[in-house]
This record gives sequence, C-alpha cells and structure tokens, in this order.
Amino acid sequence: MAAEGKMTPTEYINHHLTNASVGEGFWTWHVDTLGIGIVLGAFFIWLFARVGRKATVGVPGKLQCFIEMVVGFVANTVNESFHAKSKLIAPLALTIFVWVFLMNLMKLIPVDWVPTFFGSLGVLFAGDLAKGYVSADAGFLERVMDHPWSYMKAAPTTDLNTTLALALGVFVLIIYYSIKHKGVGGFVKEMTMNPFNHWSMIPFNLVLETVTLLAKPLSLSLRLFGNLYAGELIFILIAMVGLWQLPMHFAWAVFHILVIVLQAFIFMMLTIVYLSMASEKH
Repeated sequence: MAAEGKMTPTEYINHHLTNASVGEGFWTWHVDTLGIGIVLGAFFIWLFARVGRKATVGVPGKLQCFIEMVVGFVANTVNESFHAKSKLIAPLALTIFVWVFLMNLMKLIPVDWVPTFFGSLGVLFAGDLAKGYVSADAGFLERVMDHPWSYMKAAPTTDLNTTLALALGVFVLIIYYSIKHKGVGGFVKEMTMNPFNHWSMIPFNLVLETVTLLAKPLSLSLRLFGNLYAGELIFILIAMVGLWQLPMHFAWAVFHILVIVLQAFIFMMLTIVYLSMASEKH
C-alpha cells in the first residue's frame, strides 16, 4: 500500500495476479482456483443432468436446444477425430469443453469485483482487525484490499496449476490407451523402435519419443494458460485506466469471447487427437 492509502500500479498488478492460498512450499493450495473450479464443475453436472431428466421429444425449450447443440457438436467432433471404439471419449470431450469454457468465461467478470467482494466479507465477518491484518485507522477500501480474502482470482485457467492438472489427466489417459490397444510390448516397441526400426537406434529413439510424449501435456497446459493469463493481464491494465475502463473492458471482452471459446475447443480437440493416436496400432 502506498502512503496515501492507495495501491501503486505495481502493487495493484501484483495483487490481482496473486492467488488466495494456504500452506507453504509444495503443499500450497490455491483456494480460489480449487473453490471456483469445483463450483463450476458441479454447476456443469447439475445443469446437464437437470436438462437430461426433463428432456422432451416434442418441441424442446431454448435451454434443451442449446444443450443438444453442444452435445451434438462434441459428438460429431469425436466421431470425426477418434477412430477407435471407446465409451469414455465422448463424455470426456464434453466435460473438457464445457468445464474449460466455464472456467475461461469467468475472465469476463471485471477484475476488481471478485477481490472486492471476498475482501469485504473478510473485513465484515472474519475479524481482520483482531488478527492484525491491517491497522485500525485504515479506510474501508484499503482494509478490503489488504485482507487475505481479497486475493481471489476469478478464472481458474489463469492458474498454471489448473491447466497442468488437466493436462496430466490427459497424459495418464494417453499412457492407458496406448497400453490398452497395443499392449505393454507394443507400447515399449513404439517408444524404442520408432522412427528408426533398428536395435542400434534404440537409445536415440527412446529419447526422441519420450520428448514427443512429454511435449503433449506440456503444450496442452502452457497453450491454455498462456492465452488466458495474457488476456487477464490486459484486463488488469484496462482496469487501471479509471472511469474509461468500462467501454474498453467491454470492447476487449467482446474480442476475448472468441479466445475463450477457441481455447476450450483446442484443448478438447487436441485431447481427442492425442487419445486417437494412442489407440492406433502402427
């Protein structure tokens, strides 16, 4: 905090890029990422289950029509891209697309709203003065933004932990489908005898294929994180403009809707493609 009771630009940016966390070191938990991600996942399950239970074969409502369009779009994408047989791929692709989209969509909330809301709750109900978080003579807004609860980021996909966790889940499925369709021997042969089918090239092949295998989850996570993190930083810079931030925020948000949808689709599409490659026997 600056002496005049306001954040400097550097303090403001650092504040809005810092996650609310508990614990230390490796066991640091980002409670905003976990909480908002779990809530959005539960909302997705509840909404689709509710529409599914109330679905009618007659004239569908607007919500049912929209859900059917999303499910049909994902199903067609899976049918065109996944060439093996699996009952898991279509539900997995639908879950990835909708869940990542919802987490990305949280970026459209103005950057000050979520920190101010939770910081106000902390000041009003969490006994911040008794715990010595801020001085008693500080203004209310200063106390709000100094409170640990104000370090809340709205979009979980702007946290590398989220994108890496999603990508690691896909990586485990890649290994599983490779062994399931090719067997342990086939998987080992693919890693050691490809692209050069000669025993003398096994060390080179192993290094090359290991890098290729590890690059899949790494590229998945970094692509999603990089695009969403950069967009969030621009939203933060826009918020520092002052009274003119709303029209600028609206203009950037309209453009960013394309990024939000596109990144969810790319993550889903690459997951399908990677699992399809893992299921093919060469």
